[in-house]
This record gives sequence, structure tokens and C-alpha cells, in this order.
Amino acid sequence: MNTEFNGLVSRRDLLRTGAGLLLATALPPLPARAAGSSEYRIVAVPARARLAGDSRPETDVWAYDGIIPGSLVRLRQGEPAHLVVDNRLAQDTTVHWHGIRLPNAMDGVPGLTQPPIRPGESFVYEFTPPDAGTFWYHPHANSLEQLGRGLSGAVIVEEREVVQVDRDLLWFLTDWRLTEEGGIASGFGNRMEAAMSGRVGNTVTLNGQVSEDEPVRAGERIRLRLVNGSLARIMALRFEGHRPSIVAIDGQPCDPHVPERHHILLGPAMRVDVMIDMQGEPGRRYGVIDDFYDGLSYLVTQLAYDGSPPVREHPLDASLDLPRNPLPEPDLAAIERHDLTLQGGMMSGMGGMQGGGMMHGMMGMVGSPTWAINGMSMSGDGHAGMEPALTFQRGRSVILTLRNETAWWHPMHFHGHSLAVLSRNGKPVPHRQWQDTVLMAPKDVVEVAFVADNPGDWMLHCHVMDHQMAGLMTVLRVA
Repeated sequence: MNTEFNGLVSRRDLLRTGAGLLLATALPPLPARAAGSSEYRIVAVPARARLAGDSRPETDVWAYDGIIPGSLVRLRQGEPAHLVVDNRLAQDTTVHWHGIRLPNAMDGVPGLTQPPIRPGESFVYEFTPPDAGTFWYHPHANSLEQLGRGLSGAVIVEEREVVQVDRDLLWFLTDWRLTEEGGIASGFGNRMEAAMSGRVGNTVTLNGQVSEDEPVRAGERIRLRLVNGSLARIMALRFEGHRPSIVAIDGQPCDPHVPERHHILLGPAMRVDVMIDMQGEPGRRYGVIDDFYDGLSYLVTQLAYDGSPPVREHPLDASLDLPRNPLPEPDLAAIERHDLTLQGGMMSGMGGMQGGGMMHGMMGMVGSPTWAINGMSMSGDGHAGMEPALTFQRGRSVILTLRNETAWWHPMHFHGHSLAVLSRNGKPVPHRQWQDTVLMAPKDVVEVAFVADNPGDWMLHCHVMDHQMAGLMTVLRVA
């Protein structure tokens, strides 16, 4: 990937996570009830889930269709989708279809692109996904708490062409902050956490349940879709005894490559598709380990080989390349340039930043904003009063230079577009990587390019949800 991972992140950079880390993973998500191949009705509703294993109590959650993660939405590239969202919560909500290049009115930002979905009401999302790949959906109203209580699910847009693999698997990774009694801990919007790493949980789940192992068979090729649905946790996944090849990032195919230091770096909201030829020994188990935080490594699951002979003696003789999506290529010979500088956080002296009157929806955060972009803070979830930081003429090619002047990591998400990542800290980024969520290490300078071809007001924000709510957000207009 284009973010260099130089080793473990110090536990001093991570807020205390409370009780010891628990694990979880496993059953495949159930399909949403569909009236047609691309028609779904999805219900946001209170529910209960056993997140931390059979020996632990059930947890009260908010969930799409009452399951964690929410119902898997399968769409087809280039075919219209019709998705009805019913709100059975006691508060407003919306749905953002993260990473899908869709019309602005379908983007799910309350006030900015649509009215909120009131309790007992519904909203119809209609769009035609231009890109195949791995995406996800989540609220953009009271985002920190609604996402933190379980409202999220995966979207798979199927390629028009058949991809030659033996199995296509989804691992939806999420962390939770649970009490000893099994409840979701209170304290959303803690200002100290918001100024540091955000709300990192003490329990990690894979597809919503505890996983001791994931069954595999020697000789098979697996396409594994990794989704990080956490509020703040960054992951660096290491597959013992295996060499996964990254074939897509944030839904967009890249040149297949083995990641540096064999860690797959996955910030909040990011997705990475990998191809794995299962070359382990029948009957053996191989750990999948998250090594990102120093001293807090843990076993996510194990690849558990059955004892049967390999399905083939040699790796599948088929290309790892995925079909390219119809992304507009920026014209680097006729381009306009802009800078966006990330500021603030603990140790930054942010007290003098100006909020520009954008300080609603902080959910208990008090005082001045904690974060800013180009000196301005826009907090909350988005609303009609958000003036754009930059305006682009429709059809123009743009290079954005993102500068992280803070001491913290930030996965920066741009709605409605995908970004070609050109360089990081002055070095070209290889493998033709396009992303909608660019993970920035402290002090990183990243150049990205895109064609401003999708009209509307689009959010750009950090997907550490505490950071967004505390000011690390802006609006870019395509007119």
C-alpha cells in the first residue's frame, strides 16, 4: 500500500482501552431482504448481539436489520440500485454509501445533501454504481455514537467479468468498547480522546462474532475483502506463513503487489482486497495478527487448514489483476493545485482556532474545536451552513497536497470521488493506487489527484470519528 508502516505504534499514542483485548469474528453476513437483484429494504433498529463470545453477556446494539454487521448489500456494476432505509431508532439518522461515486443527493449527509431520516420515517436511495469493488455503508448523523453502537454493513458491487478464484470472502473488522457486564461503554465524545487517538475499543470482532479459526483448504485461491469499520482503530495485519497480494484498495483495482514488510495497513473506513494462494500445510493453523500498536498485538483469527489433500499442486494459473473501473484520469498537463493542511490535536495549541460558527452537534464536547483544516474547524456531521473551503469548476483536473501537521494518524475520506495517490513525502507512490480514504501518518505530506466531475458539495473529513466531530472536516464544492 502507499502508507509505509515502519513498525509498531507506541502504546503511549493510544488511550487506555479499559478491559483487556477480547477477540471476535465469523459467520458470513446474511443478505438483506431484496425485492429484486438491486433492491433492498434496510431497517436501522435496536437489537442485541453476542459480540465477545458465548461466555460473555449479550450487548445492546443498534444494527441494520438487527444483525452485526448489517445485511450484506450486493449490487451490480452499472445497474440501478433502489435502497429503502427505515429508521426505527429514537433519533435521526442517514446512510452514507462510503466510497461509491454517486449523485450528491444520495450521499447521506444530513442537511448538506438530504434531510435527516426522522424516527419512524424512510428515505429512498437510488443510484447506479459505476465501479465494482468493496464498499460499505454507515450513518452520517450522530456518527460517533451510531457507528460505535453497531450501525454499519458491507456493500459488494460485482464485476461484470468473472474473477477467477475458488472463494470470495468478506472480513468486516470492527472494534468495540465494552464493559465487564457486556454493555457498550458510555462516554462518546470524550474531549481528551478526541484530541488524541479517538475512541479505540477493547474488543475486536470479525463479521460480528468470535473467531478461533477460519477454515481453508490447501491449494485454493481466496479473494479476501477486508473492511475496517472501527471508529478509530488502525490495523496492520500480518498473515503468518502466507504472502497475500493486494489487488484493490478502497474498491479500486491496483497493480497486484505484496505489501512492504508483509503488513496490510488498514485505517478506519478503508477496504483492501487481497488474493491469497493457500500454500500452508494441511492440518496446520496460521495466525492472522494485528501488530499496529506497540505492546498490544493480538490474534485476530487463525487460518485453519483441513486435513484433505491440496485442491491443486501449484497456484491457480490465472492473473491476479482485477478489471479496471472507469475512473476519469486527471490531466496532469492542465491541472490546478491546492493545499489542505491538517492542524490541531493534543500538543498543538489549538485554542486560537476559529470555528466559523460550525460548533453544533458535538455530543458533549465542550470548549473550542480540537482540530482544523486550513485554520477552520467544521464539527459535527454536516449541515446546510457549511461553506466550501475550495470550489472547483466541473471537469477540471486537481492536485490536492494534504499536509498532516499534527502528531496523530488521520484516515482522510473524500466523498463522491476517488483519488489517485501520486506521492508521499516526496516519493512517488507505486502500483497505481486510487483511494477514497487516505491514511496519513504524523507529519505526512501526500499528493492526490482527481477529476472534479461529480457536481455538489462534498465532505472531506477524518474518519477517526472523534476527530471529525471535533473539527477535522471541510467541504469541497464542484460547481
